Amino acid sequence: METIRTLQQIVAVSKADQDRIMAEMQAKQAASQNRYQNDLATSHAANEELRRDLQRMGERTTGERTTPVPVRVRPMSFSQAIMDTVIPASFIGPKITFIGVEDPKAHITAFHTQMMVLGGTDAMHCKLFMSTFSGTTLD
Repeated sequence: METIRTLQQIVAVSKADQDRIMAEMQAKQAASQNRYQNDLATSHAANEELRRDLQRMGERTTGERTTPVPVRVRPMSFSQAIMDTVIPASFIGPKITFIGVEDPKAHITAFHTQMMVLGGTDAMHCKLFMSTFSGTTLD
């Protein structure tokens, strides 16, 4: 009987500890959520202030409101068959970048080597090659 009472006391203490820990976790989660909401509101306010400052700067320098520059539309030089080729979402392309200061022949060799290892069709090679360009080279 004594053993049962001792076990019941241990269970009661454990339950109390568990309840206390759960309450602490919930309080910390609520505090964390409040901090997140405050940080988000502060971030939105700062972004809005920066947007207004940029807009005012544009108005001051030109005397009128600036309009965004439209993105240039470039015709694709690939055939429709290449454009229609689907690259599987699971396919991981080559991990190289060409910014224009490297040796172009070395870049092409590295690209072909990585594509040979990764696999894929010739059409995939065509579509993925441009994704290795960066900066002015891409332009």
